[in-house]
Amino acid sequence: MSATGLRRLGPSDLYVSPLCFGGNVFGWTADEATSFDLLDAYVRAGGNFVDTADVYSAWAEGHSGGESESVIGRWLADRGRPDDLVLATKVGGHPDFPGLSAANIRAAADASLQRMGVGTIDLYYAHFDDSETPLEESARAFSDLVEEGKVRHVGLSNHNPGRIAEWMDLCADRDLHAPVCVQPQYNLVERGIESDLVPLAEERDLSLLPYFGLARGFLTGKYRKGGAEVDSPRAGKAWDYLEEPRGERVLAELDRISAEHGTTQAAVALAWLVGRPGVSSVLASARDLDQLDGLLPVTELRLTAEESEALTAASA
Repeated sequence: MSATGLRRLGPSDLYVSPLCFGGNVFGWTADEATSFDLLDAYVRAGGNFVDTADVYSAWAEGHSGGESESVIGRWLADRGRPDDLVLATKVGGHPDFPGLSAANIRAAADASLQRMGVGTIDLYYAHFDDSETPLEESARAFSDLVEEGKVRHVGLSNHNPGRIAEWMDLCADRDLHAPVCVQPQYNLVERGIESDLVPLAEERDLSLLPYFGLARGFLTGKYRKGGAEVDSPRAGKAWDYLEEPRGERVLAELDRISAEHGTTQAAVALAWLVGRPGVSSVLASARDLDQLDGLLPVTELRLTAEESEALTAASA
């Protein structure tokens, strides 16, 4: 992927790959050696955007959070940092740093910087909304980190459109550094944001960076009625999509279009998402090199208008 394939995040100075590599697997379902291989392969293919969070992977037995950031930090120390690499992480979900109080945001940022061994976080997200902390306190804390050079840009994740608008308005009123992007759940079978968040993002010049772009693996095509069991921690929810009529319709279109392009269903599903209004980059993770190989074609794949429309209609 050439530099011309990079896409701007909102009004920021960050330019990122169409495929954002999700780091939730690092140190969890992908051990450290495999994580290093995955990051090497992603960068070698032209990728420059890695997403993690301080909470990854506190849910796993024996883990306390920060494992993914620590793996990334050791990879950077071992390999050297690629010149254009954009690192994103999040605050709000770590057991030791819950919520979005000013003190918590600052402490969590320092902990993330230390784990990753970097001086600045390129993109720092509020991971979850925190209704118990005044919004101005949270917004000002993020803005202060930008002023201090610890963070380049701010993002929001898992916030509803009303709260996003409120945050943006507050930043405008108080002359604070405003968010440049939003990370929502969005994919071919989860399109709820199109009625409210997508118009808001376009109005406010916010980039959309969807997560669960493959619907927990369903859109890879490996979940089929009567098919084999799938070894994945997200398999239960992925199977549920087959209970809806549109699940089969979407798979049929993914099969057809991927065959015509000689690529994977996953790449087609992500390419549809990359082409949606407001979307700058899509998150997807891979726990081994075979899975990553199935994602990488999205960096070059461009669907025709007919193909995109067929997928849109099938998933309606």
